[in-house]
Amino acid sequence: MQADRLLTLTQWLSPAFPVGAFAWSHGLERAVSAGHITQIHHLADWLTDVLARGAGRTDAILLHQAHLGDDLDALADLAAALAPSRERRAETLQQGAAFAATTRAVWGLDLPDMAYPVAVGRAAGLMDMDAVPVAQVWLQAFASNLVQAATRLMPLGQTAAQKIVHDLQPLCVQIGQETANATLDDIGSATFAVDIASMQHATQHTRIFRS
Repeated sequence: MQADRLLTLTQWLSPAFPVGAFAWSHGLERAVSAGHITQIHHLADWLTDVLARGAGRTDAILLHQAHLGDDLDALADLAAALAPSRERRAETLQQGAAFAATTRAVWGLDLPDMAYPVAVGRAAGLMDMDAVPVAQVWLQAFASNLVQAATRLMPLGQTAAQKIVHDLQPLCVQIGQETANATLDDIGSATFAVDIASMQHATQHTRIFRS
C-alpha cells in the first residue's frame, strides 16, 4: 500500500478518529458484570471468538463486499439487519454515520451513512486501497477497542492489554485474507454468549458503555 493510503487508513482506524468507539463495548460490559470474564485468559478467549466466529469475521466479509461497490444499498440494509440486538445495531450504525460524515468533510468522498464496516469498505474502495490490509487493520482496531474497554472494566494493566492485542494479530491477518474470497452466503456467526450479553446489557442497572 502506498504511503499516503497507508497513513489515511491508520488515521481512519485510529482511536482519535471521531466515531465514538470508546463508548461501545459490544456486550463486553455485561459479560464482565455477570462474571463470565474475570481473568485475562477469559478475555483473550472471548475476543478470539468475537473475531473468528462473530462480528469480526462477518464485518470483514461486509467490508470486502462494500469495497467492490456492488449494490451498496442492499449491502447496507443487510449489515444493519445482521445486528442481533438493538444496542449492537446502534453501535454499528452510529459509528458508521460518524465515519461517513468525517470522510465526506475531510476527503470529499461520496459516502452515505451506513453500517460501520460497510462505510469503511466503501471508503477504501473509493480511495483505491487494497481491501485485504484494510480488513486486517479493521479487525485489529476492533479488537483493540474492546481491549481498551476491558481495561476500564476489570483488573487489566496496559502491558497485559497490549499483549492480548499482539497475540490476536495472526488471527486478524488470517481472517482479513480469508474473507477476501468470501461471499455474502458465507456470512454466519456462532457467538451466542456475546449476542445474549449485548441483549442483556440494555437492562443492566449500572453501566458506563452504550452496548
